[in-house]
Amino acid sequence: MQIKDAQFVQSSTRIQQKPKDGLPEFAFIGRSNVGKSSLINMLCARRGLAKTSQTPGKTRLVNHFRINGSWYIVDLPGYGYAKMSDKGREELRQIISDYILGSAEMVLLFVLIDSRHDLGKVDLEFLDWIGENGVPFSIIFTKGDKTGPNVRAAQVEKNCKTLLEKWEELPPVFVSSSETGLGKEDILNYIESVLKSL
Repeated sequence: MQIKDAQFVQSSTRIQQKPKDGLPEFAFIGRSNVGKSSLINMLCARRGLAKTSQTPGKTRLVNHFRINGSWYIVDLPGYGYAKMSDKGREELRQIISDYILGSAEMVLLFVLIDSRHDLGKVDLEFLDWIGENGVPFSIIFTKGDKTGPNVRAAQVEKNCKTLLEKWEELPPVFVSSSETGLGKEDILNYIESVLKSL
């Protein structure tokens, strides 16, 4: 699949505010600073589409981007950002859960994890939570250009083994790099296959 047209449509904080055209939604989430906005820009081949920032926790809204006029990429706030008040964290958690559990149009949630590191406690807690709630998801290991292929493969395998201690099987797993375009074709082809199956 090729993304020929990507348009920012709107930001929201409540499920009632999101687009009401019923198009399928593919949402992206991960820890703050995991490279979510950069990945979305890479997939869409539009450098400034999703706003990137050196400051973790910048995305505080649910952002909808209409793709090829027929489906949405949804950029969700990052989870697990420490430098925030308890009230701010609770508000973010509410925005995230409101969308994930409330959007009938969300067909898949991509959970982004930094390919250089072991799975963090907040990653595992978040994956447990979506598992308990029966949310369909896939995993993308980001920043795949930051280490050599052997080191990267070993770390991804280690993280998958950690997940298999709790999960009977894993959903589709991808490795990406917003710098080199690694994983772009695989991720977009997977989205296309999900859209065809709807």
